[in-house]
Amino acid sequence: MAPDDITLKLRDVRAASGLSLSKVAEMTGVSKAMLGQIERGESSPTIATLWKIAKGFQLPLSALIGPDVLRDTATPDVFRTVTFPGSIEVKIVFPFDPTLRAETFHVDLAPNQSHESAAHATGVTEEVFVLNGSLEILRDGEWVSLQAGQGLRFAADLPHGYRAGDRGAAFLNMHHYGQLDALAAIG
Repeated sequence: MAPDDITLKLRDVRAASGLSLSKVAEMTGVSKAMLGQIERGESSPTIATLWKIAKGFQLPLSALIGPDVLRDTATPDVFRTVTFPGSIEVKIVFPFDPTLRAETFHVDLAPNQSHESAAHATGVTEEVFVLNGSLEILRDGEWVSLQAGQGLRFAADLPHGYRAGDRGAAFLNMHHYGQLDALAAIG
């Protein structure tokens, strides 16, 4: 992951909101020390930590890791890969669009790799479409099996997860956001 990008985004979001590190720690459940380390570029946050920060600010994930502006999707550099050490790697296919209230990621999981996610902000819905391999989605406490060419929509404001089969899996992961107060500030 490019820690400088995360550092700048977190610092910019916090500055725009006029909040102290203590207040942001209270809002997000991420310690003041960790937030300070992220802002100073001394620590690369995990995806779980970024989701906590995004949820606390009521922002989409790509607001912290994506490009500052929407780009023409026909340009060759549209995909930006963000690697979370010891976890998953995501490519930003479409950064957050305030009109559509959505963002899209391409996710590759190694064979038998799994990732469980805490609940996102209230009203967030995810759509998963399997491109290749097999994938199980943890939804409502049960694993649902999907094959290439199949998709599933589920409430992501509940704990959920992804688990690849023996050959791994590649899938598109679309996030749709409900009415979040901070979304207007991103557009």
